[in-house]
Parts: sequence; C-alpha cells; structure tokens
Amino acid sequence: MNSIFLRIYGGMLAALVLVAVLGVLSLHLLNEVRAAQHRERLAHGTFTLMADNLVPLGEVERKRNLMIWERLLGIPLQLQSMAAARLDSGQRSQLQRGQVLVEKTGPHAAKVMRQVGTQDLLLIGEVQQISEQLARATIYLLIDELVRYPIGEQPRRLAELKRDKGFGFELNLRRVEQTDMDEDQRRRVDEGDTVLALGKDGDSIRVYAGMVGTPWALEIGPLYQLNPYPPQMLVLIAALGLCLIGLIVYLLVRQLERRLSALETAATRIAQGSLDTRVAADDADSVGRLAAAFNGMAEHLQRSLTIQRELVRAVSHELRTPVARLRFGLEMIASARDEQAREKYLSGMDGDIQDLDKLVDEMLTYARLEQGAPALHFQRVDLDALLDQVIAELAPLRGDVRVFRGPCQVGEEGPDGQGAWVEAEPRYLHRALQNLVSNAMRHAESRVSLSYQLGTQRCRIDVEDDGPGVPESVWDRIFTPFTRLDDSRTRASGGHGLGLSIVRRIIYWHNGRASVGHSEQLGGARFSLSWPRTQDAP
Repeated sequence: MNSIFLRIYGGMLAALVLVAVLGVLSLHLLNEVRAAQHRERLAHGTFTLMADNLVPLGEVERKRNLMIWERLLGIPLQLQSMAAARLDSGQRSQLQRGQVLVEKTGPHAAKVMRQVGTQDLLLIGEVQQISEQLARATIYLLIDELVRYPIGEQPRRLAELKRDKGFGFELNLRRVEQTDMDEDQRRRVDEGDTVLALGKDGDSIRVYAGMVGTPWALEIGPLYQLNPYPPQMLVLIAALGLCLIGLIVYLLVRQLERRLSALETAATRIAQGSLDTRVAADDADSVGRLAAAFNGMAEHLQRSLTIQRELVRAVSHELRTPVARLRFGLEMIASARDEQAREKYLSGMDGDIQDLDKLVDEMLTYARLEQGAPALHFQRVDLDALLDQVIAELAPLRGDVRVFRGPCQVGEEGPDGQGAWVEAEPRYLHRALQNLVSNAMRHAESRVSLSYQLGTQRCRIDVEDDGPGVPESVWDRIFTPFTRLDDSRTRASGGHGLGLSIVRRIIYWHNGRASVGHSEQLGGARFSLSWPRTQDAP
C-alpha cells in the first residue's frame, strides 16, 4: 500500500467497520430500552387504575375484584409483598415513585407490577398479549369507573383519569355518529361490543367500546406499534457513509498526492544535477511547510556546492603562486654557486611552505564552518582578558603598528561583579578576533584599536585601523571567500581572502553578524562583531 489514498481510505474503512459494529450493538440496546418504555407506557394507566381501586378495599373485596378482573380480562393477577418479589434497589425505587415495572417474559408476554398505594403490596399481572389484553382491561376499568357518574360529567371524569393515572395514549368520549366507524362497527358499539378500527395513516389503530345507556363511545388511541430501528438501515447508512467518506478522502488526498509528487519530482531533478529546481510553497499547511523546508534545503545545497566550486577554483589559483615560487627556488638552488645564495633560496622556499600551510589551515577551518554548526560549548568569556590576550599575541608581529585598547562601554554587570562578560565559544571567538586584528594590522598605517560595547541584551566588538579603509561599494562582498581588493587594500598586503569569511561563519554560529564601515576614530576601516550577550542552551 504505497498510495497515501489507500492508506487513509483503509484506515477510514477500518474505523467505519468498527463504528458499524458498535452501532449495531447500540441499536440493539436502544431498541430494548424503547420497547421497555413502550410497554411501560401502555401498561401504566391501566395498572395504576386497578391498583388505586384496590387501596380502600379490604382483603376480601380485593380477592373478589382480582377474581372478577382475571375472569373478564384473561390476565392472571395476584397481590404479593415487595419483599417476596425479590426486587433490586433500582426496581424498588421505580415502584415507590409510582411507576409501573414491566419485565419481559417472552416475545409478546410480560410481567407487569404496580405498587398498591403506599402499602408494601404489589399488584402483579401476567400479560400474554400486552397490547390486546391491556386494551380490554383498560376499556373495562374505564367504563366501570365512568358509569358511576352522570352522563354529563363522564367526559370530565375521563380527562381526570387520563391526567391522574398517567395513561400513555389518548382517551376520549365521542358520540357514535362522530366517529370514523362504518355502519356495522357503529351497530356493534351500540350493542356494547369492542371494535378495532385502523387509523387513516395505516400505522395505528383505535379501539372503540360502547357504553350501554349512554350516547358515548369510549375511544382509545391512536395506538402505535413499536417500530424498532432495523439493522439493515444501519448497514445501508454505513455503506452510503463509506462511499461519501471515500469520495471526500479521495478529493482531499488527490491534491495532497499531487503536491507530494511535485516534491518527489523536484528531489529527483536535484539529484540529477538541476540545483535550481524549486517547488511551490504557497499554502500554510504541513505540506506547504515541507515544501518551504525543501526549498530552503535546496538553496543551502546549491549555495554550498557553489561555494565548493568557487573554493576549488580559488584554491587552485592560490596554489599556483607558491608552487611556482617553490619550483623556481628549486631551480635556483641547483644553479647556486655559493652557500649564501643557497640559504637565500631555501629561506624563500620555507616562507612559501609556511604560506601553503597557512592556506591549507584556513581552507580546512572555513570548510568545517561551512558544513554545519560545529560543536559549540558556550561559556562566559571575559572580554577584557580576551582583548588583552589578542593584543599580546599579535602586537609583536609589526613593530611599526601600535595595537591598543579603545574606549569600552558596559551596560550591565554580571552577578559576580564583573561587567565585561559575554557567552561565547572561547576558541572560535578568539580565532575570529585574531583574524580581524591580523587583517587590520596588515592594512594599518600605525594604529589599530580594539573596543567593545555591552548592553543588557547584545554585545559588540569593534576593530579599527588608520589604513585606507574599505570602499562602500564592496561592503556587501568583503566577507565572501577569496575576496581581496586590488585598490586600497592591495594584494601585496598578503592573505588569502579567507580570514574574513571565517569570521563571518564564526559569528553566524553565535547568532550574530559581522559588518564593515568607516572608522570615525582612526579614519580607516572598522570591522564589527555583534551577537546576543547570552546564548540559548542547545
């Protein structure tokens, strides 16, 4: 599965199958709960009415009523103490709140329990056909209750019973001629029979029972059969959902694959040597950030290879002069007639060898800094001690040039009372400062000044000389490798053009920058190193 689309789609499919399985189980539990609530709603009013009728009766009257209701309704009824019913705390609490408890005992059968008032008695009925038998029981009980009232008060009493007993369906008294029954059904109702009529929607039924001696017909309903949610519907919904998810995922992933394919193509072209290849990085999402990082990598790679080519060309050029001088020295030694001439040529060859050694050292240092961040171990450096050390090391190299400390500024002292501290890599900072001072001494007339400025956040070191200075037109390329000026700072001053490049890389890895300008104090060039006074931990 190398396609991102197939991976995402496979994961979505697995998730959807899992959700479908959980959905089927949830649907089954939901149908069970709905069925239980439906049975309780149908049985609540009828059993509440029977239980309330038993409250004021004595034991003999209760047994007689139970026998009558059993014979008329075909429902086995009994009274049992709550302790003998073996109910859990939840069922007991439900009954004490005046609710009906329905326990399913078969596909269509159930045991219905209702507490008799506040007594420790339960009215229990074994209902085999819960809808049909409860309908007959409800009709009988309601008619038995209504005939005790005058005809004009019977609708009001029926409304009170519906409200007080909590019937889960509609109860109405209608005149026979106002019902939707046909002539045969009306005749049967007038004779006191019970009639089932199908509702106009086809999904419900209404039960009509005539009340002999009254113009009323007792209407129960509409009664709806519980329609459980079919599992087939869930399967269909899952299939449709899978198709829809697949379409959406495909539309989303197709664009993603297209962009990743562009990245792959660009990487292949770069590997084949087309280093100027770039990809579009307009979007701000993860792929856009990846494209931006890819372009940055390509830029760095192209720049590194360009520098490497320039370095090879420059090195080959720089090596020609000392090698040619060595060859010339060897030829001259062979033709030397006295020891003094031979010593002269040997001394010149030794200088050429030292020049080559210095060139190789600078090349290795620059290459090491260009490859990536070296292992920098930042620690506190005392700038006063560092500047004094550099002056002591380099001042003797040119006796006609005075190297001295210029005015320094300290904006904040450290916790140990020493104000001239910065966080840096001592060895590399020492090398950078050496290169700047050596460069200044080569071009100075008589003076080189070292100074620093320390603020609360940043620090700066300035190296100034009284030489001819650097033209402003070349400030932007003075730190480029092997750059040497042919006018004010002549090639005769020596050097290979790598010292300032090394300085720039060192200060770059200190999160700072190197710059060049005019020295207001001495009139020549001023080279400055600026970087944060404290470094973040790696």
